[in-house]
Amino acid sequence: MEPSFSILNPKYKEKHSTPLTVESHETHFAGVRTQDKSPYHGLAAWMSVHDLNVSNDQISYTAIYVESGVNNKVNSIQTGWMVNPSLFGDNRTWSYGFWKGANGAGCYNTICPGFVQVSKTDLLSAPFPYPGKGQGERAVYTSILQDKITGNWWTTDVKYRGPDTHIGYWPKELFDLIANSVDMVGVTGAVRASSSGISPPMGNGLLPTEDEKASAHVKNLEILDSEFIVQESNKYNLEKVLDNNKCYGLKDGKKGISFKESILFTYGGPGGDSCGI
Repeated sequence: MEPSFSILNPKYKEKHSTPLTVESHETHFAGVRTQDKSPYHGLAAWMSVHDLNVSNDQISYTAIYVESGVNNKVNSIQTGWMVNPSLFGDNRTWSYGFWKGANGAGCYNTICPGFVQVSKTDLLSAPFPYPGKGQGERAVYTSILQDKITGNWWTTDVKYRGPDTHIGYWPKELFDLIANSVDMVGVTGAVRASSSGISPPMGNGLLPTEDEKASAHVKNLEILDSEFIVQESNKYNLEKVLDNNKCYGLKDGKKGISFKESILFTYGGPGGDSCGI
């Protein structure tokens, strides 16, 4: 189910290797990230999944990520869902992973050596099934967590009921800044505009409304702290990141009876030709 690329040529690498949290040319964001109490060893979050109309030279995605940066050098890992026709060869919504490590190395999924697939049934990158009648909302509940003993960064399919599925890991040897911990974790929606400056839809393509279930949304954000203890995100001062409130929106979620029932934030928007770059 992985796209097949035998050679990662420089042109392809440049087009597909910009870290999510670097506010680069033609990119827009709507999400939250930590700004205190570092270092961290990972996070987990539940993200609603949506189908979008994205052109061949656009990208739209929602992901959790871990990251550290020093002097314009960045190490990062991200995973979530993505619509990226130039990468996957279609307009479907795919799960995916991405890493950027030492000496600028890194790539999506398993296009280059790095990620170690462990699960035989739950792949790092695969298309989400189209929603069926009565299926309910689609979502991905995933994590990026550092193993305390090996230092490797694992991604896991988190289950509400039953055991979690450990998908695989990125070996710590791939990285020179996050081999021991990271300075930042976060979850966000993001888009990459076309070369003409037209930005694609984000989230479910709609601006957030009072009806949270009708908006793209994120909940159950948990953070693995400096002591490898899982903490609820409401114990942190999270920084909101919204670079364009004309084309996209970001709203705090309403508090539920419990942390598990509360939506952290809603986000998204239609994009368009006047979003800026």
